[in-house]
Amino acid sequence: MKGFVFHGPGQASWQDVPDPAIKEPTDAIVKAGAVTICGTDLHILKGDVPEVRPGTVLGHEAVGEIVETGSDVRTVRPGDRVLLSCITSCGRCRFCRESAYGQCRGGGGWILGHLIDGTQSEYVRVPCADLSVHPLPGTLRSEDAVLLADIFPTSYEVGVLNGHVRPGDTVVVVGAGPIGLAVVVTARLFAPERIIAVDLAPARLEAAHRLGADAIAAVAEDPGALVADLTDGLGADVVIEAVGVPESFELCTRMVRPGGHVANIGVHGKPATLHLEDLWIKNVTITTGLVDTYSTPTLLRMAAAGRLPTGQLVTHTFPLDHMDEAYDVFSRAADTGALKVVLGGEQHAEVAVRAA
Repeated sequence: MKGFVFHGPGQASWQDVPDPAIKEPTDAIVKAGAVTICGTDLHILKGDVPEVRPGTVLGHEAVGEIVETGSDVRTVRPGDRVLLSCITSCGRCRFCRESAYGQCRGGGGWILGHLIDGTQSEYVRVPCADLSVHPLPGTLRSEDAVLLADIFPTSYEVGVLNGHVRPGDTVVVVGAGPIGLAVVVTARLFAPERIIAVDLAPARLEAAHRLGADAIAAVAEDPGALVADLTDGLGADVVIEAVGVPESFELCTRMVRPGGHVANIGVHGKPATLHLEDLWIKNVTITTGLVDTYSTPTLLRMAAAGRLPTGQLVTHTFPLDHMDEAYDVFSRAADTGALKVVLGGEQHAEVAVRAA
């Protein structure tokens, strides 16, 4: 089979790789139907995630069909269409028992495309399949469902819930990439007074406005002044960092009100300065986190009911074997306007069948 293999910082290729096989009785093998590329994959290619070894197939988001299961798998069977969670859960360790699946100590957590081969391939081995895949309703398109593998639960849990967004709040989202846009969508579920999106790219700010941001601000336009103007100088109740660079984190801490929350989602490859000389007196809560995906079943039900506009974040689709082109388009988002790119899915599956 083929997969997209990491060879070191700045080096990756779509190439032949060994077919996955059942290693543990709790494994499942999934034929990939739709996969996508995450900003974290770009961080890996930059060398920001040194735990990823050369030779690893990248990717941690996919929708596909079960083709084989181990003897201990009980909740899915061959032929089932499933969402592959970005987080693997053993279901037995202390953290899994607390629904903190991202911190799993039983062989799970974020392992796909990180510590083991991931989803950007034709077939995927999924450990702990009973708790790590979710059956999909037939009404939900693969192109829409695949965004529930990571960015929507991440934005909802690590951003909106960790940030304690409440009705009437002023919420600032720094970074209007796919994660930030999903924050805008899910923050609206809690009826904040206003959502302000901040980014460098005009196209992403326009997308944030379409998806529900009440105000937008380019970084060069002093978003801190806008926030101060809209809150009578108080600052935002919740500021959510969705970029992963020191400048954006420090901007978040300058815009939060006393007693407010800063929720960091971004994957940071460099240290960020924490200005405790200013923050210690302000009663500010700062949270970080890896998604646990405990919200995935709820988000799936909402998407199936048409309550989450996941498909509106997909700007580009490709056949599965156009991985190099998809990475190029996604990595040059400022030039291409890419938000979320999806490879495979029903549209390209139909083309492949006709070609065969």
